[in-house]
Amino acid sequence: MIPVSVKWQKELFKDVEIDTTQPPYVFKCQLYDLTGVPPERQKIMVKGGLLKDDADWSTLGVKEGQKLMMMGTADEIIKSPEKGTVFVEDLPEEEQVVAVGHTAGLFNLGNTCYMNSTLQCLHSVPELKSALIQYSHSGRNNDVDQSSHLLTVATRDLFNELDKSVKPVAPMQFWMLLRKKYPQFGQLHNGVFMQQDAEECWTQLLYTLSQSLRSNGSSENADAVKALFGIELISRIHCQESNEESSETESVYSLKCHISQEVNHLHEGIKQGLKSELEKASPALGRSANYLKESRINALPRYLTVQFVRFFWKRESNQKAKILRKVDYPLELDVYDFCSDDLRKKLEAPRKLLRDEEGKKLGLKGSEKSSVQKDNDEKMADAEGSSNGGGEPSVAPMEEGEKATQMTGIYDLVAVLTHKGRSADSGHYVGWVKQENGKWIEFDDDNPKPRIEDDITRLSGGGDWHMAYIIMYKARVVSV
Repeated sequence: MIPVSVKWQKELFKDVEIDTTQPPYVFKCQLYDLTGVPPERQKIMVKGGLLKDDADWSTLGVKEGQKLMMMGTADEIIKSPEKGTVFVEDLPEEEQVVAVGHTAGLFNLGNTCYMNSTLQCLHSVPELKSALIQYSHSGRNNDVDQSSHLLTVATRDLFNELDKSVKPVAPMQFWMLLRKKYPQFGQLHNGVFMQQDAEECWTQLLYTLSQSLRSNGSSENADAVKALFGIELISRIHCQESNEESSETESVYSLKCHISQEVNHLHEGIKQGLKSELEKASPALGRSANYLKESRINALPRYLTVQFVRFFWKRESNQKAKILRKVDYPLELDVYDFCSDDLRKKLEAPRKLLRDEEGKKLGLKGSEKSSVQKDNDEKMADAEGSSNGGGEPSVAPMEEGEKATQMTGIYDLVAVLTHKGRSADSGHYVGWVKQENGKWIEFDDDNPKPRIEDDITRLSGGGDWHMAYIIMYKARVVSV
């Protein structure tokens, strides 16, 4: 780092640090945060003329304490309208997005679209933002290392800045701390930061937040991230050769949608992802044997994440290749078929309540039921009674002051992270996020654009267009 001072108009900014491992464009983003002058308007005088976005710092001879001159005009402060009242519906589409309150975009700091798209998707989870705000009051848990603590604070501050800004934000502090915590995201190729896998960024960030946001005492129920995103799986592990059988439980943050010639829809891919073969030592046979592992969901999260397993290691080219096959996914996902028998019983009563509520909205009368429906309702009522003893898996995590709710196993799509290109280590990542008002925004780095629902369903793959890599659903719950 080289500390310099920057003179702009009548102001002097001291001790502005230049990271010479990053291109000058990143330095301009820093100055944008300080002055409000967008990078494209900045004219910075250095040895040999104006500072270019892709210049090599080593050839510029910048020294510690040097004073740099910058020219350029800042973005204008929004003035009160001179015209009369204009309704939102009458505004141009781009201005409508601002009027309805979508949050800011993120500057690409050099192949950081994988990070930006991950952040935009997770930023759309209000319960996660609430947990991060509370973290500022509780401070660092003794079990959390300093780098995790600082990355959590940077996530909180960045989310807060996104909420308050309409202008694009440069996530400098977050990116620096992400690379410090996970050095693989700082890999260089010919002096330029390399593209990384968005799924790896998503997983590592959630893991860090899970450690930091866990309340003192480290009780399982105090893990805010696990409550929001954790999926409890119960698995049956069977060896056909020896007829041995065992079971195990595990907690994961996403389901996998495996892609093969037989998979055309998300439902089929998840079904394949819940089955796997493994080789391990068999006590009965005294040697290694093949086992079949079949998993079921035993507890549901508020937000269900599914990863499309599109990348695999190709030995011939020594890189991650991409499966381009089209796999459709629904705007509404019902995971009832993937649940354990115990969880299904606990879901039946809330699902009946949800059907009744939606029926009333459609003008249907609850009393108009066939004898078959009445029999089913009696069974569901019995199931409700049996689930009261230990219904934790079907109870959604609540924020303070929120009514108690129960899971139904039905989810609504709220975010899609897409990849465009042929390799995980190249191409371009974009986040597509559903706003609270029901409208969709495409967050392509610093350029958010409004989208319609049909645009979202076209991200299923089958060509070189953006295709879904990670999708996130929000649970549809009922009050109890």
